[in-house]
Amino acid sequence: MGGELRYEISQNAYIKLVLHSLKHKTSAVNGVFVGSSCDDVVQIIDSVPLFHNHLGLLPPLEISLIMIEEYYSARGLGIVGYFHANERSDDVELGNVAKNIGDHIYRYFPQAAILLLDNKKLEALPKGKDGLPVMQLYKRDASKNWKLAGSDGGCRLTTKEPAANAVLLDYISSKKWEDVVDFDDHLDDITKDWLNPELFK
Repeated sequence: MGGELRYEISQNAYIKLVLHSLKHKTSAVNGVFVGSSCDDVVQIIDSVPLFHNHLGLLPPLEISLIMIEEYYSARGLGIVGYFHANERSDDVELGNVAKNIGDHIYRYFPQAAILLLDNKKLEALPKGKDGLPVMQLYKRDASKNWKLAGSDGGCRLTTKEPAANAVLLDYISSKKWEDVVDFDDHLDDITKDWLNPELFK
């Protein structure tokens, strides 16, 4: 690894997980990022909303990760990170469930990151002109702890499309979050597609 590691997230991958957290405002929610890495850039191509009920339960988590891995590896992609939104909007701590799932993904993909929803940034979106993602980036440090990145300028998260936040606001105003399907929904009713193929049509 020569330069600093950068994470570039596609607009759809980004919007899907923010919408997922808005659909279940009073619950913690999570998801995974899918993509690939090239040189010092981890490209997040897509995302999969996981759960809003039982975030820490291993059997459903393992089932979902196997299904995601199978689907995306056939397309040359793998799981490259984890997304978490806390139950309380004022909670900005990375909790143990998030760290444990992050550790699990890290074993398979050492450049894995955890992205934590920043509700303050999300609430400020309509007022601001900030093009930055409404997520905090966490990386594993040498002592295997998850640390908030960016304070030292060493690791960055950017959206691939500069207008991603404007598009996100459009989707929020049209209540597009109502259409998001996660693995909890899918495991309850397998006709609900966790790939969300209709979401951006």
